[in-house]
Amino acid sequence: MTVHTDTDEKIYEETFAESTDRLEAYGDFIAIVKQLRRDCPWDREQTHESVKHLLIEEAYEVVEAIDEGHWDDLAEELGDVFLHVLFHATIAEENGRFTIRDVIEAETDKLVRRHPHVFGDQSADDPDAVAASWEEVKQQEREEGEGATASVLEGVPAQLPALLRAHRTQEKAAGVGFAFPEREEAWAKVEEEMEEFRDTVESDASPRRREDEFGDLLFALVNYARYTDVNPENALRETVDRFMTRFQHVEQQLSEQEVTIDEADLSEMRRLWGEAKAVEQESTGSELDGGEA
Repeated sequence: MTVHTDTDEKIYEETFAESTDRLEAYGDFIAIVKQLRRDCPWDREQTHESVKHLLIEEAYEVVEAIDEGHWDDLAEELGDVFLHVLFHATIAEENGRFTIRDVIEAETDKLVRRHPHVFGDQSADDPDAVAASWEEVKQQEREEGEGATASVLEGVPAQLPALLRAHRTQEKAAGVGFAFPEREEAWAKVEEEMEEFRDTVESDASPRRREDEFGDLLFALVNYARYTDVNPENALRETVDRFMTRFQHVEQQLSEQEVTIDEADLSEMRRLWGEAKAVEQESTGSELDGGEA
C-alpha cells in the first residue's frame, strides 16, 4: 500500500501537511547527524551495537518526563530519541542496508494499512474495535510475510520489563479471542494461583517451584489488571516511587532526631511512615492508601 493514489493525490487531508519551515528543520537535523558521522571521532566509531543501550535509556527518560509532567524536558527527551532513530538509520545507509526514507515509508504504509477505518472503507465505533482490527491486520501480515512465523505473540520484545512483557503478551492473545470471557474468571485465576503459591511456601517446596508458582501468580494479576484498564508496569513504578518518597521522609525525620535508620524503633518508623503518607495525600489531594507501601 502507498500513501499516494495513481494521480499522486495524497491519501491524507492536506490540512495535516507539514509546512516548509518544519520540513527544512527536519532536513537540517538529518544533515547534521550525517556530518557528525563523518567529522566527529566519537560518532564515527559507533555501531548499532555500541549505542543500542542508549536508545533504551533515552526512552526511559521520555517516560520519566511524562510521569513528572515536565513538558519542556519531554520535548528535549523526544529529540534525543529522534536523534537515535536518525543515527541508526544513517549507520544502516552507510552499510547499504536501508535509508531513513525506507524507515519512514515502511512505517507510513504500515499505519495506513492498519487503519482501514481511517484510510479505507471499514468502520470502527470504539477503541476496542480498533484494537481488534489492528491485531487482525498484523496477523494477516505475519501469515503473508515471506518466511515469517504466524504467531500472534511475535513482536513482543524479550527485553521488555517483565510486567510490561506479560501485559503486552496477554493483550495480543486476547486480541484474537484467547482470554477469559468475564472479569470474574480472571480474578478466580488469581485466587487459584495465590493458593498454589501459598501451598508451595507452607510445604517447603524447592526455590525453583516457589519461583514458578509466584511467576504464575504475577502473570494472573497482570491479566486481571488488564480487565480493569490498569497498566501493571505503570502501577508498580508509581508504587515504588511512592515507597521511596515516604521512606526517604522517614530517614530524614530520623536524621533530625539524630537516630540512624538501623537504630530506629519499628513503631517509630511506622509512625513517621504514616506521617509521610498524610503529607503526601494532603499535598496531592490523593485518596491513595497503599497500606504499608
